[in-house]
Amino acid sequence: MINTTLCYITQGDRVLMLHRIKKKKDINKDKWIGVGGKFEGMESPDECLLREVREETGLTLTSWQCRGVVTFVSETAEGCVGEFMYLFTADGFEGTLKSCDEGELQWVSREFIDTLPQWEGDRIFLKLLWEDAPFFLLTLHYRNDRLIKAVLNGETLNT
Repeated sequence: MINTTLCYITQGDRVLMLHRIKKKKDINKDKWIGVGGKFEGMESPDECLLREVREETGLTLTSWQCRGVVTFVSETAEGCVGEFMYLFTADGFEGTLKSCDEGELQWVSREFIDTLPQWEGDRIFLKLLWEDAPFFLLTLHYRNDRLIKAVLNGETLNT
């Protein structure tokens, strides 16, 4: 299992989204996601969040909140992989947005986010974030690129 962070930075009704189009080999290629990445060494979730946001955007977060933990179980031809993702939102930051080597950063109105290419499971946790759901545990089980099962706080969701 790997540990990662993902953050959705908001400014009013806009959300900073990353369109993953720059890397040749990228599981998120052409998808729109938040910013974040893998833990390094013995980082805590907060430390990883702050480092990844600074590296990918140039921004320093001043106000953030951990909203849930998403467990990914991915079955591929190569085997089964797992990931624990600490999901954050942030509404305070300092600095100037810079270009990102992983894709194009763009402020997107929340009302348009659902029209962008995303993972099916991302739509589930984004809905929880926008509804201001309390801290949650979400397990997303994928077979290749297809979501086959989602479990929210112990209850299976219809997918």
